[in-house]
Amino acid sequence: MIIRSKAPLRLGLAGGGTDVSPYSDIYGGLILNATISLYAYCTIQETVNGIIRLNAPDIAQSVEYPTGRSLPIDGVLDIHKGVYNRVMKDFNIKDPLSFTLTTHSDSPPGSGLGSSSTMVVAILKAFVEWLGLPLGEYEIARLAYEIEREDLNLSGGKQDQYAAAFGGFNFMEFFNNDRVIVNPLRVKRWIVDELESSMILYYTGASRSSAKIIDEQKQNTSSGNVVAIEAMHQIKQSAIEMKEAILKGDVNNYAEILGRAWDNKKKMASSISNDRIEHIFEIALKAGAKTGKVSGAGGGGFIMFVVDPTRKVNIVTSLNELGGNAINFQFTEGGCHGWKII
Repeated sequence: MIIRSKAPLRLGLAGGGTDVSPYSDIYGGLILNATISLYAYCTIQETVNGIIRLNAPDIAQSVEYPTGRSLPIDGVLDIHKGVYNRVMKDFNIKDPLSFTLTTHSDSPPGSGLGSSSTMVVAILKAFVEWLGLPLGEYEIARLAYEIEREDLNLSGGKQDQYAAAFGGFNFMEFFNNDRVIVNPLRVKRWIVDELESSMILYYTGASRSSAKIIDEQKQNTSSGNVVAIEAMHQIKQSAIEMKEAILKGDVNNYAEILGRAWDNKKKMASSISNDRIEHIFEIALKAGAKTGKVSGAGGGGFIMFVVDPTRKVNIVTSLNELGGNAINFQFTEGGCHGWKII
């Protein structure tokens, strides 16, 4: 039997960072995000050779072990192993599993599109489909979060797992004790079309580790850094304002909110922006972009710009001369899903 799954990556439109503890525990967080037509993929092929083989050809990593109840967390494909270990533990799988698991992603790690968390969701969904595990969207997202943040001790927030599990435009609320409420938004088709026409997604050519940025952000909250905390309050408010702008189709207000959110985001941690990012913004604005914001924690990865659709081609041409590349995307509906091939 062959089992496949896919989970969508996301754009963090507003509120990014307020889903990270301890801010979300103390003040509560709000996030507005939307999934796009880039995905993380997983295939599980059942075997009978008593071997567990893990492959990630897009990052040139592959390992194999004799079948067992736990795989070593040693820095090689730990995300894949973490999902397997937790599934075996939580669901008391008694029969030894023998399989080849292969993954790849449309976006590299450190892209700012939630690629690592989305991959966890995609792998977990494949196991759900294969083993018939009783997990819905909330349960998949929560378990994926626990695997990353608790089992593997990877720094980060909570929005990515829920975006990958649910899909679409979502307004998310984050509370203490890791409680999350996902509110799907019904965005009219013409508004989605206008947003797609008015946006550029540009890859800077440099991925980054979000851990350092997130750890600094957490420290700023814990230490009571007034500037950083006030910036996060403003970023949380921007999620509320942007929700209204999107539902009403007010793209000009959407652009203004995005720009303010970027200004506040840079106050959350010192490494969120850098000279290369600032230069990219300078070129984009000179070419006619209205505003922009780095997606995800910052420091590199993808930048989203809001533009006049009639100037889009010229802006893309200017940006691509900087060594990165603009990619085409559409907003998507529906979260992770899996299927079997008998």
